[in-house]
Amino acid sequence: MKKVLLAYSGGLDTSCILTWIKSEYDAEIVAYCADVGQEEDFEALKAKAIKCGAIDCIVDDLKAEFAAEYIFPAVKAGTVYEKEYLLGTSLARPCIAKGMVEAALRNNCDAIAHGATGKGNDQVRF
Repeated sequence: MKKVLLAYSGGLDTSCILTWIKSEYDAEIVAYCADVGQEEDFEALKAKAIKCGAIDCIVDDLKAEFAAEYIFPAVKAGTVYEKEYLLGTSLARPCIAKGMVEAALRNNCDAIAHGATGKGNDQVRF
């Protein structure tokens, strides 16, 4: 493994896994963050990824795709959890995964990784 695309949030877990993968596998890391409309300081996120050892940090604007291909169909279908919660986070994961595959191909990455912890269910969604 020479180059890894890592789903990167800028949090503790993904910052730690970035440095661990780089060290453990002697791999170049390309950090990846999808902009699906969340409030985020993307410049600070990019700076942190580089400081942690990434060779690049991609911020992929997926807002239009997320709305058109995931949110609108879900709203049309009345998709909610426990009759009140919209499934924004759950719906975002496949959109992000698709964006990651495309970014990995564009950047000649050998692998794709995420830093989702075992205590949640994001590792299943990705």
